[in-house]
Amino acid sequence: MAVYTEVGDAELEVFLAEYDIGEADAFKGIAEGVENSNYLLTTTRGQYIVTLYEKRVDPDDLPFFLALMDHLSQRGINCPQPIHGRDGQALRRLAGKPAAITSFLHGMWPRRIAVKHCGPVGAALAGLHLAGQDFKMTRPNALSVAGWRPLFEASRSGADELGHGLARELEAELDVLEAEWPKVLPSGVIHADLFNDNVFFLHDRLSGLIDFYFACNDAFAYDVAICLNAWCFEPDRAFNATKARALLQAYEKTRPLEPAERKALPLLARGAALRFLLTRLYDWIHTPANALVKRKDPLEYLAYLRFHRSATSLADYGL
Repeated sequence: MAVYTEVGDAELEVFLAEYDIGEADAFKGIAEGVENSNYLLTTTRGQYIVTLYEKRVDPDDLPFFLALMDHLSQRGINCPQPIHGRDGQALRRLAGKPAAITSFLHGMWPRRIAVKHCGPVGAALAGLHLAGQDFKMTRPNALSVAGWRPLFEASRSGADELGHGLARELEAELDVLEAEWPKVLPSGVIHADLFNDNVFFLHDRLSGLIDFYFACNDAFAYDVAICLNAWCFEPDRAFNATKARALLQAYEKTRPLEPAERKALPLLARGAALRFLLTRLYDWIHTPANALVKRKDPLEYLAYLRFHRSATSLADYGL
């Protein structure tokens, strides 16, 4: 369930009057997604997505996200393009929430990840990194290494209920990552959440990237590390080096990794695994049982973390 805010007919009519996109024919809530309320809007001129930004999104970050999508669209990245109203603004309010309309992308996200998906994802990620290099706005990554210990401390008391000795293992991992995290790597705008449900395919061709609401400035190789976690593990939590090879080789055809990035990648992958483990652990402990959002298993990422901890070079990732 991802419709937290209901929109009335009269509210929608007033909202759409600010745009030149025709009159509403249909307005239907979209069940997928967990952060915001999303609707599929069909008008007399086409299809669009209406997003109402809920409490987990900082309203001060919205101009960055929307401007970034505009920027990437103008540079050939197939992503949702914000629709600007007659006043030139893309961000306004609907049903008491910040809201925006974006273009509709055709395609479906892959429910079962195959090797054939991983190469296009690597190429698209590299293209995004290059396209964002001249984007002028910046947004720090609040979920990078400096943000992990506060998440852990907020979840420490419940960690061992999920797995015996988990709190001790996570604290030791934090100690290592905080001490060894690379501080000077090629950086710029990253997606930071490029999971399979944020990538659309149409007839086995990558047709678009969505959900830029974690986008920020950080190391490009950290974004690659997030994708290794998101795309290259099997349902039994075993690492698939063939998928990783396809992703990394395709990335490097567009943007070759520098030697320092290649050396750092196993550590960055550990960090990426810990980041998603900790956010899942926080939600597992603090989300009420009757909440609309389905909690995700933190222990999935513990398995990933342990694999990366054992890796020593890119040879462990298929290269």
